[in-house]
Amino acid sequence: MTDTARVFSLSDFDFELPETLIAQHPVPERSASRLLDGRHSSPADRIFRDLPALLSAGDLLVFNDTRVLRARIFGEKASGGRLELLIERVLEGNEVVAHMKVSKKPRPGATLHLAGGSARGGFDATLLSRWPDEDGPLFRLALRAPDGATAWELMERHGHLPLPPYIERRQDGDHDPDEAEDAERYQTVFAARPGAVAAPTAALHFDAGVLEQLAARGVQTASVTLHVGAGTFQPVKTENLAEHRMHSEWYDIPAATLAALERCRQRGGRVVAVGTTTVRTLESWARSGQATGDTAIFITPGFAFQVVDLLITNFHLPRSTLMMLVSAFAGYEHVMRLYRHAVEQRYRFFSYGDAMLLERRP
Repeated sequence: MTDTARVFSLSDFDFELPETLIAQHPVPERSASRLLDGRHSSPADRIFRDLPALLSAGDLLVFNDTRVLRARIFGEKASGGRLELLIERVLEGNEVVAHMKVSKKPRPGATLHLAGGSARGGFDATLLSRWPDEDGPLFRLALRAPDGATAWELMERHGHLPLPPYIERRQDGDHDPDEAEDAERYQTVFAARPGAVAAPTAALHFDAGVLEQLAARGVQTASVTLHVGAGTFQPVKTENLAEHRMHSEWYDIPAATLAALERCRQRGGRVVAVGTTTVRTLESWARSGQATGDTAIFITPGFAFQVVDLLITNFHLPRSTLMMLVSAFAGYEHVMRLYRHAVEQRYRFFSYGDAMLLERRP
């Protein structure tokens, strides 16, 4: 039975993953990560710096140039109860939209003291409403700093990089702290446009040396932006995939990238997406015709890809929407075999883990 004809459910995307394979820190050198070449029926074990030799002159690598915000901020309610914010989006008027982790949710009008509050070198916020509506899962807040600092400035001063939930560095029963290495290594070398709360992790393996080799080989590059939201870690809770509702994320494809895509097609090159966020951006544009906007595209087996030919991606969580996307791209049975091989060969998984190169299934 083909992927198109088969009806998939959530349990189809489960697999056994030893916790010891979940990478807690990056390897010392970005391009020293392993690369599982999964383009063919038999997997090949390589190192990421081998990538340029696997591509051809005229191919177009498309990166996501989003920059991760220092969006994780700790504070307390006026009553003293501790809370944690994860700022998802910055609005006008120094307002933000955020996830809130707290024992009892405060009501609109409540004052929150963040990073110690304005009396102790931090700042305050007023809870305005739920978002995007009164039953929404997020919260809209107005930030107030004694010196009039913007939301962007306050995050840089007081925020922490929002490491994924499976990176555990708990200290003294407190929160999982980001460390000095994360300031550099949880950003890509071409991060430019701030707005993400999670890194486009497939791009973390690229360094100056790999980029120079790609250019020397005649591989072209271009960029898109998709601000990765916290919903990327949202678990799928329904066995019936049709009942799952994807989170929405903002994307933008510059005119220069649209032109580069057209030139690539004209010369017979291949479009190589660096990461699932780039796939979602390019395929959203192909479906909607909109180069800028919000996307909640949900890619599962049977999806008809229109743009991407090759995909560089990390290894993803069991039962996740990203497992569904890569299965749609390269074929379900093939991807599951590759994952079994990766576990057997002890590849490193998730954000700070190793990478895989996939070819679109015809």
